[in-house]
Formats: sequence, structure tokens, C-alpha cells
Amino acid sequence: MSELPLRAQLASVLGRSAASLSRATGRGDGSVIGGRVALKVEPDLLSQLARGRRLALVSATNGKTTTTRLISQALREFGEVATNEHGANMPTGHITALSNSMSAVNGVLEVDEKYLPQVLVATQPAFVVLMNLSRDQMDRASEINLLAKKWRTALGKSNTHVIANADDPLVAWAGLGAPHATWVSAGQRWKEDSWCCPECGGHLRRDRDPYWECPECGLSRPQATWAVDNDSDVLVTPQGERLKLRLNLPGDANRANAAIAAATAAGYGLHPARTLERLREVTSVAGRYTSVVTMGVEVRLLLAKNPAGWLESFAVLDPPHTPVILSVNAQVPDGRDTSWLWDVDYRVLRGRRVFVMGERRTDLALRLETDGVHFEVADRVDEVLGRLKAEQPGITKVDLIANYTAFQQIRTAYGRVQ
Repeated sequence: MSELPLRAQLASVLGRSAASLSRATGRGDGSVIGGRVALKVEPDLLSQLARGRRLALVSATNGKTTTTRLISQALREFGEVATNEHGANMPTGHITALSNSMSAVNGVLEVDEKYLPQVLVATQPAFVVLMNLSRDQMDRASEINLLAKKWRTALGKSNTHVIANADDPLVAWAGLGAPHATWVSAGQRWKEDSWCCPECGGHLRRDRDPYWECPECGLSRPQATWAVDNDSDVLVTPQGERLKLRLNLPGDANRANAAIAAATAAGYGLHPARTLERLREVTSVAGRYTSVVTMGVEVRLLLAKNPAGWLESFAVLDPPHTPVILSVNAQVPDGRDTSWLWDVDYRVLRGRRVFVMGERRTDLALRLETDGVHFEVADRVDEVLGRLKAEQPGITKVDLIANYTAFQQIRTAYGRVQ
């Protein structure tokens, strides 16, 4: 990349210093404050830091952090990668990520859905990666159809190459606004937010997965050139190769993330077989899917922030004899409104031993009671484990599902497990 102007260099140095000070004083990882300080000095810093790089912007409701990590892991085949793979997905975080890797030609940035149009204009990326759109933090974010429209409008004014999930109608409609696109059949388990046509409002026909179409206006699923075969654990490439995924991250959602990562890495020139070799090295992403052993019990940490995320987490739970802890907060990063709990079908937990925790455990308890799921209330993970070990001395494993701030609190209690 070209050398930064003096003012931008100063802004970048001051931002990195602020971030370092934040880490040294234990106030956080510094990603946000570093970007804020830098922007005060040079408001156009993001554009200047992006110039001369091949960037991929990754956005979705669910799976942004994981897919960002997977793409970054693949692209390290070519050397250093500028990335915010542990979060900080707004412009301040992007500035910190790019400032921390000044010599990196390739970059992968996770982008909050609401900020994607703004960051797209500022960075002029080579690729925009889109996976899914569903309801999330409705007290903060736009209604998702409006969000998809903003994406579509922004992409229509850009020359970027979109890599998108053809199976999600909202994502596909947004991506169809771009001049260049690669389509991946990545699946869509949660369909409750995409029964209506984003183009005309008509009722979508979804007779057979993954195909969908609108009988009113003719909008239909784009033809995918990449696909995931979940039953066979296979990635199908545009050349017809069938490559075993064999990931060390669980579930169909991560197979989808890996397929989109492979399609993106191919855009940078990396062969899918080599990409998958690198993706198998990833066993955890910012604490997600990590197992920690405490009191002699293995606790597996799963993050679920919205109805679609909870559905995917339920799909990777261990067998029914394994107890599960559910923890829900409603702080600003989570969204204050917990009414989304009523959009989740908890009946799959019937017959399983379930514990509820978190600041909004009462809301969660009421929802479980309505679905006929027996539960017990607890304050802490070690309290749950103490009860279980007293009653089931042979207990060896527990699954824990938590929304964002509840997950971070638990993760911090275990030393910020990676």
C-alpha cells in the first residue's frame, strides 16, 4: 500500500498508543478507543488506511466473526492479513485493525450490518461477503428489509465483487444489486424472516430447499456455483470437485461459513483444497465452541444472540442426557428488548436438564415454561456444576448457550478463553 500522508501517520500512531494504554490499564483490548482517537486527528483515516489493499468486508446477522476468522486463516497462506477477527466491527475497530497491520496488502474486516454501506464507500473493497439477514436487536438496528435495501443500493453504486448466500432471499436480493457476484448455496435453517419477497412484498414460494421464487414479480434464487452438502460433509466447487470439509467447528452453520470463506479465498487465488486444510486448523473463534474444564466437568461455550442463532446452537447440542445452561442478558450490546425470546422454539429442550441464568433469567424462565420445558434457576456456572456433581457424580459434560454480554461475562470468568 502507498505511504500515508503525515497527518494520517500521526493519527495512526496516536490511535495505536491509545489502544496500547487501554490494554495496559485493563480497560479493554483498545480497538474502539484507538480508532476514536485516530479519527479525531484525521476524519478520513479509514479511506486512507484502506487505499492500495485488497479488502474483504464480511457482514451478516450471524456468523460474521467466525467467517472473518476463517477467511483470514486462509489468506495467511499469502502472508500478513489486516483483520479485526475478534470483533470491533464498526469503523473505529476497522481503523485499529488496519493501523495494526500497516504492511498487510490483504485484509478481512467484519462489518456491523448497519455500517456496511458507510464502510463500503470508505474502503472500496475488492469483495463484500454476505451470509444471512434475520431479526436482531430491533431496538437498535433497522428493520431487516430496510437494511437489505440499503445494502442493495450501496452495492449498486460500487464496483466490488459480492460473494453471497443464494439461499437467503434477503441476502440474494441485496447482492443482486451488485455488478459482480459469486453465489454460494450455503443453506438457511431459519426462514421466519424471509417468507415475503423483498422486491414486491409477495409471498415467496419455497416448496423445496434451497430453491425459492416470487410468483408475483419473478424474483428467484440465483444459480449457485459453490455449494455445501451437509449430509456428506462436502464442499462442491464451481469445477465440480467434491472436497471433504472435516472442520473442527461444529454444525451446519459453520459448514456454510467455511463454504463462503472458501469462495472468498478463491477470489484471492487460493485453491479450495488448500483453503480447507487451513480452515481445519481453527478450533475456536473468540471463545465460541471452546470447551473449558472446571470442577472436573467439561463446559462447552456456545454463543447465540437472536432466534436464528439459538436455532443453530440447538442443532449442535450434545445428546439429551447432557445438561444445558442458558444465560440471557439485555444490556446495550444485546439489545434491551427481550421479546425475541418468544420467536425461539424451545421445545427441543424438553426432557433435558436445563438451567437458566443471566440478568433476564426470569424472562427466559417464563418462555421455557410456556413451551413446557422444565428448568432450574441458578446464579453462576459453578453453582450449577456443584448441584450436578452432588446428584450425578459421574457427570462429565455440560453445554452452555448465552447471548452476547452473558457469553462475554462467562468467557472472562474463565480467563478470556480463545
